[in-house]
Amino acid sequence: MKSVEVIVSREGTIAIDAIGFTGADCEQATKFLEETLGTKTSHQRKPEYHACRQVKQHQQQKGVS
Repeated sequence: MKSVEVIVSREGTIAIDAIGFTGADCEQATKFLEETLGTKTSHQRKPEYHACRQVKQHQQQKGVS
C-alpha cells in the first residue's frame, strides 16, 4: 500500500516519507508537499528509489527493453 507520511518534530522540522513507492514515483507523490512547505534542507533517497532503476538497467544489458 502506498502512503505519504509527514512527521513534525518538537523542534518544528518536517520530514516527508513516501512509503511503498519505487523509482521517481516517490518524488512525484511528495512534490506538492515539498513545494507547499517551502525550503528543503536535505534529501535522502531510500533503497526503493534505486530498485526500479536497477531492474530496468539489468534488462537493457540483456537486450530486453
